[in-house]
Amino acid sequence: MYIKRTNSTNTLLKELIAKGEWPEGEKYIYAGYQTAGRGQTGNGWESEEDKNLLCSILVESRKIKDKSPFYLNVIVSVAVYKVIQSFVYEQSGLLSLSEAVSIKWPNDIYWQDKKVAGILIENAIIGNEVKYSIAGIGLNVNQTEWKSDAPNPVSLKQITGKTYDIEALMQQLYEEVQKALTEDLWGYYKVHLYRKDGFWPFVEREVSTAPTTNANADANGQFMARIQDILPTGEIVLEDQEGQERVYHFKQVRYIV
Repeated sequence: MYIKRTNSTNTLLKELIAKGEWPEGEKYIYAGYQTAGRGQTGNGWESEEDKNLLCSILVESRKIKDKSPFYLNVIVSVAVYKVIQSFVYEQSGLLSLSEAVSIKWPNDIYWQDKKVAGILIENAIIGNEVKYSIAGIGLNVNQTEWKSDAPNPVSLKQITGKTYDIEALMQQLYEEVQKALTEDLWGYYKVHLYRKDGFWPFVEREVSTAPTTNANADANGQFMARIQDILPTGEIVLEDQEGQERVYHFKQVRYIV
C-alpha cells in the first residue's frame, strides 16, 4: 500500500489495525513523505518528499514465535543489507567496494562511516503475547541534500550517482524480509557488523530508560574496545584494552564515529 503523506508509517499501520481498517492481504505500507518520521528512542528521520523509501512491514508473530524479541532486528537488518548490496554493487558495478556496507549494532545500515538506513521495530503486545510486529525502515535512496542536524546521512544516489525506482526497492525489500524469516541469520549478522575487527572508540551514555544499571560505571567518557559478541537478547559484548568484558543494552553505549 502506498500513501502519499502520513505522520509515520509505523503509527499509521498500528492505527489501521486497531480500527480494523487494515486491508486483508496487505503486508506493508510505504509513504512519499512522513511528517513525524521516527528512529530509535524517538529520534527524527529526515526525508525529502518522494526521494527515499519510508516503509513499515507487518510481521506475523507466528513466524518469529520461537525467536528472541531482538531477532527481528537481525532479520530486518540483514534483509536491508542484502537489498543495498544488490542495488549498490551488483546493479551499479561497484563490487570492489562491497566491504563498505555493514550493519551497525543494533540495526542501522552504514556505508563506510555514514548511515544509509535505519530500522525501528515495534511489537503489539496483548497480555504477555506478541500479536504482531512492525518493522519500520527508512532507506536513503535518491536524496542528495540534507538540512537537519543528522550527523552522517548518505543515500544510494550519493554513493553511486544513479537514481533508483523506490517501488522496485520496496518490493525487493519485502521479498528479502520474507526470505530472511525462514533462515538462521545470526552468523551472517555478526560477520557483517560495522567495525567488527579491531579496537574502536566507544562512550557510555546516560539514558533514562531501564535497565541502565547494567552499564559499567568505571568508564569515564571514551574508551577503546572491540566487539566480542552480540547476545540473543540484543546486548553487545565488548572487550576493552585492559581485557575487561563490558555488556551493554542499546543506548547504554554508543560508537564514536
